[in-house]
Amino acid sequence: MLEGRLVVLRPREASDVDRYHAWINDREVTRFLVMRYPVSHAAEEAWLAHRGSAPMGYSNVGFAIDTPDGVHIGSIDFHHASPEDRAARLGIMIGDKAYWSKGYGTDAMLTLLRFGFEEMNLNRIDLTVDERNGRAITCYRKCGFVEEARLRQDRYAEGAYHDTLIMGILREEWLARQATEEAR
Repeated sequence: MLEGRLVVLRPREASDVDRYHAWINDREVTRFLVMRYPVSHAAEEAWLAHRGSAPMGYSNVGFAIDTPDGVHIGSIDFHHASPEDRAARLGIMIGDKAYWSKGYGTDAMLTLLRFGFEEMNLNRIDLTVDERNGRAITCYRKCGFVEEARLRQDRYAEGAYHDTLIMGILREEWLARQATEEAR
């Protein structure tokens, strides 16, 4: 378990499937994610079984996000982790809308960043985000991510083409941020 101020990151369990299935089929939750098509319960169960059956390790880092009192509210992962490059791509979903815009996503991000830089010895963590997702972009900037690139008209959604931003944070930036936090 990884503990933040507002969240606990824990391994996913088979018992999480109903919540994941509901979230991944909620268009408001997935509006800015790459999820385009509805997902069957069986497909979600298979995905969760596949991710949960492999031991967690460098190429399989994924957590359920819980509140300290055990309410499951989302998930957070590293994708495409490369030990040679010491880099990974981060993905997050707060599926329980009652917990949106209350700091849970930011705390989950900071908790996983700490794990990535301090335990996995990553040097770079990046993510992609739809340009229209202002709430997420604000969160990512608050965590120290900077915009590195813009993929123009990269995504078609809701009848129009939209840009995808690539945002990243380097280990040295994370360490400087931690030093500033500790000095306060």
